[in-house]
Amino acid sequence: MYLAVQFFRKRDWPLYRTALWAAGILCCIAAAGPIAYWSQNHFPMHMMGHLLLGMLGPLLMVFSAPVTLFLRMLPAGYARKGARILRSRFFGFVSHPATTAILNIGGLWLLYTTDLFTRMHEQPLLYLLVHLHVFLAGYLFTASFISIESSPHRRSFMPRAAILITALAGHGILSKYLYAHPPAGVSIDQAQSGAVLMYYGGDLIDLFIIIFFCLEWYKASRPREAGIGTASS
Repeated sequence: MYLAVQFFRKRDWPLYRTALWAAGILCCIAAAGPIAYWSQNHFPMHMMGHLLLGMLGPLLMVFSAPVTLFLRMLPAGYARKGARILRSRFFGFVSHPATTAILNIGGLWLLYTTDLFTRMHEQPLLYLLVHLHVFLAGYLFTASFISIESSPHRRSFMPRAAILITALAGHGILSKYLYAHPPAGVSIDQAQSGAVLMYYGGDLIDLFIIIFFCLEWYKASRPREAGIGTASS
């Protein structure tokens, strides 16, 4: 759909955004396809799917700016309705960094520290819902910290930084917890391999979020600093 919209739009759309979207889709397909099959009996492969579906795929898709493209391809009336939805209180709550952190990191704690992980592999519908949540929570989390697309509910940098640090710490602590406390049905060796992958692989992807977040913060503070310097001189 994204490629078709990009192709038929009259206005130009950056090719690199299409490439980022396609790469994100490939991450999701890999996580839902062969990796999903292998991950049923192999926890490190399951964790690889988590990194692709819940972290790398959403990161790539956020940089492709899909909401902006979707609103541009809509007729003016529908685009205004879509913009009103984005300005709604509900969307402001769902896209709040604290909410996205709870949905994302809190959801992972719920998955791996309860029997949800075991039940997920026994019930196909639950399996689908859990993975859909992992993707959507990962996308909302990433979008709440990286300002690729304009948002009427964008929070200031300081509280977002505090929430981001807390969320990343929660992800790292969970990986260490899994290293010592494997989920039900997972061997010690597989749990440790998966936890190491979660810790270092997650840190690598999180590093990109931190870099772009800090760049945005730096760019936003530069005019103010320049103004202060001019006034003092």
